[in-house]
Amino acid sequence: MILDRSHVTLHHTVLGTTFKGIEHPISTPHVPIHQFRGIKYASIPARFRQSKLVTSYPSSVDATRHGPICPQPDQKSLEEELIGLAESDIPRQVFKQDEFECLNLNITCPAGHYCESQLPVMVWIHGGGNRGCGSSWVYDGGALVRKSVDVSKPIIMVTINFRIGLFGVAANTHLADDNRTAGDEGVGNYGLRDQRQALEWVNHYIADFGGDPSNVTLFGYSSGAADIIAHLYSNANLTRPLFSRAIVQSAIVEPNPPDLHSAGWQMSRALAPLRASSVAQLRAVDPESLVNVNVTFRAVDDGVFFRKGFRELLSPPSESEEPVKAPLERGLSSLRNVIRMGRSKSRSPHPAGSRLPAAPPTPTPGLQPLMIGDCACDSSLWSQSARQWTAPAVVRRLRAICQSITKASALLNAYEIGPHTMSYDLTDRLLELVEDARIAWPTECVVQATQRAGQQVWRYVFDQEGPSRGMPHHAADLIYLFDNVPLPLSPSSSPTAFDDDESLPSFPSSRSTSAEVGEILDKSLTIDELELMDIDQFSSGSESSFRGWAQPVVDELMYARVRDAIQERWITFAQGERPWDNSHDKVYVFGPEGETGVRSAGIFGGRRRRGIWETVLKPLGMPLVQKVALELSNGPCLR
Repeated sequence: MILDRSHVTLHHTVLGTTFKGIEHPISTPHVPIHQFRGIKYASIPARFRQSKLVTSYPSSVDATRHGPICPQPDQKSLEEELIGLAESDIPRQVFKQDEFECLNLNITCPAGHYCESQLPVMVWIHGGGNRGCGSSWVYDGGALVRKSVDVSKPIIMVTINFRIGLFGVAANTHLADDNRTAGDEGVGNYGLRDQRQALEWVNHYIADFGGDPSNVTLFGYSSGAADIIAHLYSNANLTRPLFSRAIVQSAIVEPNPPDLHSAGWQMSRALAPLRASSVAQLRAVDPESLVNVNVTFRAVDDGVFFRKGFRELLSPPSESEEPVKAPLERGLSSLRNVIRMGRSKSRSPHPAGSRLPAAPPTPTPGLQPLMIGDCACDSSLWSQSARQWTAPAVVRRLRAICQSITKASALLNAYEIGPHTMSYDLTDRLLELVEDARIAWPTECVVQATQRAGQQVWRYVFDQEGPSRGMPHHAADLIYLFDNVPLPLSPSSSPTAFDDDESLPSFPSSRSTSAEVGEILDKSLTIDELELMDIDQFSSGSESSFRGWAQPVVDELMYARVRDAIQERWITFAQGERPWDNSHDKVYVFGPEGETGVRSAGIFGGRRRRGIWETVLKPLGMPLVQKVALELSNGPCLR
């Protein structure tokens, strides 16, 4: 590898090309970090066709700029929206959008390593649904790679771009016939297959960058984490696995993806305004018109991609209605009061004493070791939709979906929702239900499925407050893991300035002085004082009004403790080592208030509403619970 000021070159012996990259801004004289951007890994022969691996390049490849991304709505990324930064604090990144040139990857690696180095490789699958990309500044790999060098466990990190939204999932019988004629096996799942092609590229070509193709860790969050679960239960992973282990962070799990006919019906409804039904018409529609087409699924059970019986492996069996009634009639309110302590944003809850299930000895082939967890307030992702509901509308909707008074009552009573629930309580309780149904309980089901398969599982809970929003919101763990977001209450906490293809502003220094922090603390109120206030101002959706006086302060020491803990655990796992002692189903906790470390399994029942999962959600069954949660997270139909 040759260094030329800010540019570096790497001659790839297998590909017979020279990649020109950059010296990462986070580099120091003692720890130089290199980055190669926008390397095309696959080509797209036509819209809604499977991608093909790129195996030849020109003699010289410019890898100093990020490549194009999949067409998507022109707005802030979901991560930037969730993190809660002011517009002026967000580095400006401008990416070209091109549906046929969006399959590219970025490699961040320590300098001075070659084919013989055999460094572990971490491949990141971004989330964000139909708006997001693998080149976002939020999860740039510079800080994580530098940390790996600092702790003498160097890694290489790869982020990838792939097709998202309708471009990545479209499927119907017409497309199935078209794909079959072109020689493709299966239909839809184009984004998932793009990710598989990226893993193929890593398997073939990462060695010349210093990586070990036989030691790859797949990690991702949100919809990207759900994609990882899809890969775990894919036929390809069963027959030819391309990664050694996986880290699943706050996955929005889809245990029941639609079959081809159901996906086609949903797609036809979504495309009706465009009057496009034939394959030729679908390919003639301009991409700008397709970015706002909303489909509710990210994967299709086309009979090819997923292994046989994957639904049964992921979903616990539904039970009779009788177990649903019993805990409610015995006074589920008291149970819920204990469980809700796990929602505390600022104090560690008391252990509840229940153990996670032990792994049966019968192994199932084709599953890798797994690290998995969620954030305490992942449902913040749907807070805006939840605020639009009224209590009577929720009750009516649940009864309509469940088509059973008993089943609807089980859910409503478990989360203390009734026709007269006050608006400021309703939003919180809806978000608890949605969080359990869409992320927390499905995550537990994946844990149990992996344990039943006889595979190792490391379980964590992320309850650490995000520095800007003062709560463990969806994507809060990314702030600490990638260490690219500035702390709002301390100066110059982020070490990286993200100069990209355009001239970008560097991060500002402190946004709050120590005097201002003290003023915030002085305004903290007791629960009794809170009850005397007009709570409606906080249920109206303005987090900033609440932030001014009750936000837990994340100081530099607290931030550093959690950052170091999560980075070191992830890096250790990528090395193929045990990230912590998981005997007796122990869990690792991040937060609240800077707490980190291994805890007994009993603490899990106090951090999450596991009692409700077992006594209410499990008897109702995953399909019904997911349907309810999807309806609630979409908000009411406003006419």
